[in-house]
Amino acid sequence: MDLVFATHNQHKVEEVKLLLPKNIKILSLNDIGCIDEIPETANTLEGNAQLKVNFVTENYGYNCFADDTGLLVDILNGAPGVLSARYAGEQKNTEENIEKLLNELNDKIIRKAHFKTCIALNIEKKQLMFTGIVEGEITDKRFGDKGFGYDPIFKPNGFNETFAELSLTIKNKISHRGKAIQKLITYLKNC
Repeated sequence: MDLVFATHNQHKVEEVKLLLPKNIKILSLNDIGCIDEIPETANTLEGNAQLKVNFVTENYGYNCFADDTGLLVDILNGAPGVLSARYAGEQKNTEENIEKLLNELNDKIIRKAHFKTCIALNIEKKQLMFTGIVEGEITDKRFGDKGFGYDPIFKPNGFNETFAELSLTIKNKISHRGKAIQKLITYLKNC
């Protein structure tokens, strides 16, 4: 089965390919000729995932899934949240996003946070939603060079390493995206 993952982010595509059964061929937006940057104008992660998946289904006709992920910091009332990719501005610069967050937490002792991924799936004229959450904390500086986004400053509960220090295999087992993808996989295996 061909299934489009509505993203241009190759890191995400590679993470997901490792998790899905071999009978499911993952196509990225680039693979289907979609060069558009799909607007993420909803005020929730669920809403943004739905916008992306509906865009692909309506314009390209594929079965598709899309995700939206946010980092929610308790002391910042859930910020950056739905604005995680654009936290430091519309340019979506990861380094600037991390720097802004670290500066805002500079004098904070309690740095509890969680990542949340919402996956919308459009398949055979049905839409389903899968959610994964991982609890942790924000470190006071960057650690590690693996992963992407806020991975160098997020340390999941039960680990002494950030996501950027953990192997991809371990990260996929415990991460928000990994948990949401596992729910997606369980559904797809039973289709």
